[in-house]
Amino acid sequence: MGWRIFLFAAVLSAAGIPLYIHLPLFAHRELGLGFEVIGLTLLALRAVDFVQDPLLGRLVDAAPDHQPHLAALALGTMALGFALLFGLPVLAAPPLPPLVWMIATLIVIFTGFSLGMILFYAQGVTWAEDMGGHFGVAAWREAGLLAGILLATLAPAAISALWGPQVQYGGYGLLLAAICLVALPVVRPIWQRGRPGALRPALGAPARRLLGLALINALPLGLTSTLFLLFVEYRLDMPDMAGLFLLVFFAAAGLSAPLWARLGERFGPRRVLFGSMTLAIVSFAWVATLGPGDGAAFALISAASGLALGADFVILPALFAGLMGRGGAGAGFGLWSLAQKLSLALAAGSLVFLGLGTGTTTGAGAPAPAALTWGYAVLPCLLKLVALAMIVRLPHPAKAPA
Repeated sequence: MGWRIFLFAAVLSAAGIPLYIHLPLFAHRELGLGFEVIGLTLLALRAVDFVQDPLLGRLVDAAPDHQPHLAALALGTMALGFALLFGLPVLAAPPLPPLVWMIATLIVIFTGFSLGMILFYAQGVTWAEDMGGHFGVAAWREAGLLAGILLATLAPAAISALWGPQVQYGGYGLLLAAICLVALPVVRPIWQRGRPGALRPALGAPARRLLGLALINALPLGLTSTLFLLFVEYRLDMPDMAGLFLLVFFAAAGLSAPLWARLGERFGPRRVLFGSMTLAIVSFAWVATLGPGDGAAFALISAASGLALGADFVILPALFAGLMGRGGAGAGFGLWSLAQKLSLALAAGSLVFLGLGTGTTTGAGAPAPAALTWGYAVLPCLLKLVALAMIVRLPHPAKAPA
């Protein structure tokens, strides 16, 4: 069952971080939208999640006998959204104004992504009983997420190299849609039927603290994901190396996921998170010193920060799952999903400041290097320090959650 969990995670991940990496440049170049408009739109769309994510969590709890159908609905909705967002504008003019088209198709993608992620994490509470505890589930799930992020992030560059830049994003959207549909029958066996449980998140003080930590801790990743291509192009002046840097970053995160799971079981999640966050802080501080041509240093930083990300992906969801009862897991992970996406949206809002004038842009709308350094290095470092302080206040569990 582990490899099917890995596959479903990899497919879902395309609608997360890779979307935030590629959407700003795609919407700017193909749809003619400004960076500030894109950032504000992504931020405003989180208002939809405030309403729908808790409702989707309750739906997952209320329909335990229909999980295969909900999973099919999630992947099918994502496939439709990817094809319409990236594919249609390259093939023909959208039937709606560009901004309206982007908003409508993003809502479709985000709805499928939300349903899939909530269902996925909630079911993990049940899988943990057969897979050696929550860290066993997390190792497969988060490794799949990171592998999917890596492949979906690199796919446009690969398509461009093989078939030309004119089909880069159109081919990307159609490829993602096809993968969602092909995965449907393959992952169906992982969904288990069960009894409906109490429709309540059952969020005590520890779970609420973890939700707050998850939001703060995810903000640096949201910032660096949203600004990555801009930082490499306009700060390092090395746009052709972006694919290699992404490969190093996500490969380090994915390969380290099983190791972090074992370390969490042996030394406890609090100690492991303290070490990984310290590594992330050192990495962000180093980024602030970089300038044009510092590719070797940035590659080392990418590897170090990728290692740190692996711990974030494995440890925190496993801790939260350990606090969720089977009946209320869907509702609880509806709030978890909302916290994760809110962090990405707040990070996307940083494009507003990079797209405005008054000293924040240079040339034809290019972000100023100082603004990029602040958004990509300094602010993430400060946020990680806040998250580290929150880790210190976590209780000392004797063992990893079973």
